[in-house]
Amino acid sequence: MNLALWIAAGLLAAVALTGGVTKTFVPREKLAAVHGGGWTGDVGPVFVKTLGVLETLAAAGLVLTAALGIAPVLVPVTAVCWILLMIGAMITHGRRGESALVVLNLAYLALAVFVAWGRFGPESFTG
Repeated sequence: MNLALWIAAGLLAAVALTGGVTKTFVPREKLAAVHGGGWTGDVGPVFVKTLGVLETLAAAGLVLTAALGIAPVLVPVTAVCWILLMIGAMITHGRRGESALVVLNLAYLALAVFVAWGRFGPESFTG
């Protein structure tokens, strides 16, 4: 179970880091031109950059806090925040008719639910 939770958190961290770095450093106009990035054309550049920074921090919160033994309770807390982010992403992509991305976000949400449940419950770092 512990290994499965580490793998799930690692996968989510990779997704968060990739999305975060992209949103932080790629110009919004370029993001808006790629598949799945059209929503960035509907919001301000500060929102996109802020979301990118938050996603990058989520990557650290999902893995580094536990790996370094610094406030490992942040792993399930970050997973819950990721769940909320994925709900927002699903709503955004759903409104845009991007059903494949809704399904992808649902998969990320399911991984985050697993991590939150596992780390708050049976495989807590504090127990």
